[in-house]
Amino acid sequence: MDREHRVAALDEETHIVSIAPKDFQTGVKEANIMNDINGNNEKQPVQHADVTALLELALSMDKAGAYEDMLISAQKAIELNPGSALALACKARALQKLERLSEATIANDQALLLDTNLPLAWINRGGLQIIQGRFPEGFRSSVRATELAPQDARAWANRGMALLNLNNRLDALAAMNQSLECDPDFLFALQMKGEILRHYGRMHELAQTMRHALELAPGDITSLSLLALAYRALEEYEELPTITQQLTQLTPTSLFAWDSHLRALRALGRFAEADAAIDRFLELAPNDFRIWTIKADNLYRLERYREAAQASEYALRLDTQFPPAQRIHEKAVRMIYQQKKKSQK
Repeated sequence: MDREHRVAALDEETHIVSIAPKDFQTGVKEANIMNDINGNNEKQPVQHADVTALLELALSMDKAGAYEDMLISAQKAIELNPGSALALACKARALQKLERLSEATIANDQALLLDTNLPLAWINRGGLQIIQGRFPEGFRSSVRATELAPQDARAWANRGMALLNLNNRLDALAAMNQSLECDPDFLFALQMKGEILRHYGRMHELAQTMRHALELAPGDITSLSLLALAYRALEEYEELPTITQQLTQLTPTSLFAWDSHLRALRALGRFAEADAAIDRFLELAPNDFRIWTIKADNLYRLERYREAAQASEYALRLDTQFPPAQRIHEKAVRMIYQQKKKSQK
């Protein structure tokens, strides 16, 4: 749309600035009066029951994560009643989740011009501002959302995300906990809480939180990764290989996944399995001298001393002063010498 066909609209109470089509406000007023005028100038009333049903469907699609369907339902509701702020807010949320952010912002601003106290529109506004990196604005919008909808988990999660990005982790954790008070099964809030717990080294709580997250979404990569981090820090290795095996399958090129897997197997004394995981890691990062050192140690434990010496030599070519590689090389050479002496007797 050409610049001259758009106007800036300012709401005096909330100071929301929106760029909207020039005839938008007029169209809203007309839509509140009639849905259509037929050839006989008879007003056709808005089908409120149909609009309500479409909005209920859109909101259910939001909960189900079916955002294409949510957008379709919201658009149909807007066609029946262009003055529905909730329909516009539903459209904005669907567009946001579909990463069509410019369209989402326009639709949401239109919703707020129609209803400055609509909770979903403020939730959307906060989320959009956070995605755009506008964290102070996102925080203010999310505060307004929590005032309007104190039982909505999304409002508190947005507030927590804004605070986290403003480096206020303690208040962010409190906001995420409040979000989970509203909805204990809100996966996003569980994962963001997990990230904060990881930062503070509260690994027992992190493990507990991520176990619950994985009950909700068993194959979720973020939850699996955070649980793996917790188990590694806690040295709880019994369950770790199951987690890391899933990670390597879901993210076969992830160095973190393979590193976690090989370390878990080695901690349990499963050195033959660990050797295969080490080789896979080295296919992805062939010049990692630390993993070459681990390979040398692993081969030493498997009594493959000559290979252990070769692996440690390769590690030392990459870093000539790495003490662990030097120690393993010395041990491997010593064992090769002892085996040679035994064979000569």
